[in-house]
Amino acid sequence: MKRRKTSISGRVRRLFMAFAFLTTFTVMMMVFTGIYYKVSYQGLIYNISTASEFNRDFKTDVDLKMYYYVIESRYSEGLPMDEVNEAKALAEKLRGSTKDRDSLQAITSVLDLSCSLEEAMLEIEQTESYDERQLQLENNIYVLTALIQEYMYDYLYFEAVQINNIQNELEARLMLEIIVILIIIGSAFIILLNYSGRIGRSVSEPVEKLSRRMQEIGGGDLSPHEPVSSDINEIDTLSTGVEQMVGEMNTLIKEGTDRQETLRKTELALLQAQINPHFLYNTMDTIMWLIEAGSSEKAVRMVSDLSDFFRHSLSNGKDVVTLGDEEQQITSYLQIQQVRYKDILSFSIDIDDGIKNLNVPKLTLQPLIENALYHGVKEKRGKGKITVTGKEENGKVILSVKDDGAGISEDRLDELKEAFVTGERIGFGLVTVHERLKLFFGDAYNIDVKSKEGEGTEISLMIRRTDDETV
Repeated sequence: MKRRKTSISGRVRRLFMAFAFLTTFTVMMMVFTGIYYKVSYQGLIYNISTASEFNRDFKTDVDLKMYYYVIESRYSEGLPMDEVNEAKALAEKLRGSTKDRDSLQAITSVLDLSCSLEEAMLEIEQTESYDERQLQLENNIYVLTALIQEYMYDYLYFEAVQINNIQNELEARLMLEIIVILIIIGSAFIILLNYSGRIGRSVSEPVEKLSRRMQEIGGGDLSPHEPVSSDINEIDTLSTGVEQMVGEMNTLIKEGTDRQETLRKTELALLQAQINPHFLYNTMDTIMWLIEAGSSEKAVRMVSDLSDFFRHSLSNGKDVVTLGDEEQQITSYLQIQQVRYKDILSFSIDIDDGIKNLNVPKLTLQPLIENALYHGVKEKRGKGKITVTGKEENGKVILSVKDDGAGISEDRLDELKEAFVTGERIGFGLVTVHERLKLFFGDAYNIDVKSKEGEGTEISLMIRRTDDETV
């Protein structure tokens, strides 16, 4: 029979839930017991402390005041109703919070006797005969005050006994609960030990097989294999994922090779686009014109700039150069073009020294400058300027190529930004630069184009700099 597949977390969760249930039950039982006994204990302490407010000289005070009242002594203050009312109020208060039967019976007797004492006092007040009043004092008042005081002392005794009983019960209950807790902990430990051993065995064997497979992959074996069989979902999923990863690695290796080939073709096409016969012809023609005009120093300078331009364009076959190398190349390019277009072109280059060691793909800035010249400055009436800046802000290197030329229409600008996403070949130089930088920097790179027709265009390349982006 095929075993049911489960997850490690599922097994651990079931074990945890069982242990948590037992622990929670035990804790709740202890908490309930503690609360129950605490409430009972506090209630008894309250009753005893309240009962202690009873006047211990109640009988003496009431008997004496009633005696003065009966004999009509000059010391008489009238009937001692205040003492009786205080006793009644105290008994009423205690009767509402008393739970023990004997205590409740005692405090109820105190209340009833207090009412009887009040009636007996009123009866004396209405009696005129001195002898009858003396008889009522002896047979009623003295007896009732004695009983009230006796029952109040009984109440205090019964409540004190209850406190002692609660303490004994609590000690016994706590001892029982400690024993139960120790049994639960011991049982849970044994179950956990046994269950963890089973989980370990169900995991270790397939993990060893998976480890051997990973060693084979590390050794270069990317051939497809059957996933490791296990009744643990995570291992089953992991093994299947490893084999899928091997397949994807083969695909990615092929795609990476194809991508590098495409990148090299793109670079070659870009290089060919920049170093075109028209550029060479026009430059050589300008050099010849300078020589014929007797401006040999300018001709020599232009030949030097052309030589520097080619040297940096080829860069000894390297695909990646520093930003400082790029600055030298665009300087040579702009100096050549400024000789050709001296009436319409001026330029400035300001790249911070701190970022000149940043690695960038070759021919990053030159295509942007060429676009600025041919599609910006040349299309404008009058003299135009190309400004190249490079600075670092908040961990980002920002390269900007700005011109004050003809600008780009809003519709054309939208098409250009859409091409950055779709890869459509409009504005070959700019889209190609964008693709190469995206391949090189990945998510650490972004591009922004701002333009207004008749006012100029600014292209900003934003690169998040990391520690390894140095030569």
